[in-house]
Amino acid sequence: MVWLRRTTHYLFIVVVAVNSTLLTINAGDYIFYTDWAWTSFVVFSISQSTMLVVGAIYYMLFTGVPGTATYYATIMTIYTWVAKGAWFALGYPYDFIVTPVWIPSAMLLDLTYWATRRNKHAAIIIGGTLVGLSLPMFNMLNLLLVRDPLEMAFKYPRPTLPPYMTPIEPQVGKFYNSPVALGSGAGAVLCVPIAALGAKLNTWTYRWMAA
Repeated sequence: MVWLRRTTHYLFIVVVAVNSTLLTINAGDYIFYTDWAWTSFVVFSISQSTMLVVGAIYYMLFTGVPGTATYYATIMTIYTWVAKGAWFALGYPYDFIVTPVWIPSAMLLDLTYWATRRNKHAAIIIGGTLVGLSLPMFNMLNLLLVRDPLEMAFKYPRPTLPPYMTPIEPQVGKFYNSPVALGSGAGAVLCVPIAALGAKLNTWTYRWMAA
């Protein structure tokens, strides 16, 4: 039944990557075009870093091959670019969806796994921390390159946006002075237990497939 196990494994990759992309689209596109874009960057950083690390740890430990985390991040990036093209085809600006920069953080996770000689606990603790610290910094470039977020919020509202999220007035910097620092700190703290969860899911899946 080797073929069944392999098929199930690849199916899991596709399903999780697709669902990760849906989370990205809901947590990452409109955030950049509201009057509170800077403050919500913290929420974006936490959701994206934890989402990346749980899937990356799961698949990296499942295969035992360094590089799997980068492969997983690449799949999510491709799917998000497809969604980006779909929004563009509907008449929205090209940067209506900002594709998160996952790949460099995933490469750090793979490097940790490889450098520690495939040590699972080192990958969880060190790799998870590196992902949480690095992803907000890499994605700050996205936020800085968006053209006039406030104008975009009023001109191109999301059709699925709830009324309470409608832009009203600029609130930049009202709650957090440094969204990158806060996002990095929170992400680094949260990614370790999230990575442990991914490792636990990996163990359960492996036992189920071996049964």
